[in-house]
Amino acid sequence: MSIDASVLKNDEKAVFALRSLYEKYGYSQFKMSKFEEYDLYVRNKDFLVSDNIITFTDTNGKLMALKPDVTLSIIKNSHDSDLKKVYYNENVYRISKGTHSYKEIMQVGLECIGDTDDYCIFEVLSLAAKSLESISSDYILDISHLGIISELLEEMDITAYEQKEILKCIGEKNPCGITAVCGEKGDNLKKLVSAYGTLEAVLPVLREIYGETLSESASQLVKLVSALEDSGFKNMIHIDFSVLNDMSYYNGIVFRGFINGIPTGILSGGQYDRLMSKMGKRSKAIGFAVYLDMLERLNETEKEYDVDTVILYDENSDLNDIKKAVDMVTSGGKSTAALKSVPEKLKYKQLLKLHEKGVLIIENNA
Repeated sequence: MSIDASVLKNDEKAVFALRSLYEKYGYSQFKMSKFEEYDLYVRNKDFLVSDNIITFTDTNGKLMALKPDVTLSIIKNSHDSDLKKVYYNENVYRISKGTHSYKEIMQVGLECIGDTDDYCIFEVLSLAAKSLESISSDYILDISHLGIISELLEEMDITAYEQKEILKCIGEKNPCGITAVCGEKGDNLKKLVSAYGTLEAVLPVLREIYGETLSESASQLVKLVSALEDSGFKNMIHIDFSVLNDMSYYNGIVFRGFINGIPTGILSGGQYDRLMSKMGKRSKAIGFAVYLDMLERLNETEKEYDVDTVILYDENSDLNDIKKAVDMVTSGGKSTAALKSVPEKLKYKQLLKLHEKGVLIIENNA
């Protein structure tokens, strides 16, 4: 049975497109329960988008939670073995922004877990870009490397508090704030904060900081972004060192995706070897999630009509005549509603009325 794409919402369309994309690249679907032990999320609450979690006590007295995240469950159920490539299409449960009510959100994403190498990282970045592209051609994928940030921070003789404040300034693209915290010691970080754009635009800044011989982290970033640009994503890939995830969980490459029409990122991901280690795993990992709830307002326009055609009938109308009239309209690809009376606010293109001699056109608004 084929699905009429016109009746699908933006997030529903995205689910079909993304599942097809990930399976094409050899990712298998990961299925999980709606529930997880609450302790899993408490131990890793900083990793979550929101720390508002719906909890309940099961029949055994154990505190459970409706899952607000999928990655943690995937890691929990993973083994330190061969490379594992999975994607998920799961509902997560989070509090709505600006309200105190919870909502069920469709979320799609993928994880690559195991002995990940540069190709694995490149593939995940490519799929992140293709994911955005499947939703809108007007997108940007911002990429950073936490290794570069860590290297420059280690060169500075600063306190843990100062480092925290500097990271905040980097995330806010605030070079003046960096100067206020550490003075001239933060000059290289200020250069990074001010750098943004294609590899061609940012590489001179990296050369200025490192010289001709780039660090291992900087070299990896250059190699990956260069490969992405060569794959046709040049105008859609930007280096942006303000992309920071929690450095106690993430390492290496991190990224965030945006599409025009939505003010916040709809895709977020990166390498999370440190999270794997915190959860007792020796494997490496990289992945991302697409936040489909953000798509609710994408190209949102008020429908001009609720239904194409309304067919009016009365208590004396023959059941077969009503059915024939409905079939006549729907067989032409139009939507229809058979009613005894028209609701006050219903918007329609055409109004028909069953008559003993057939169907009469009462009104035509098309």
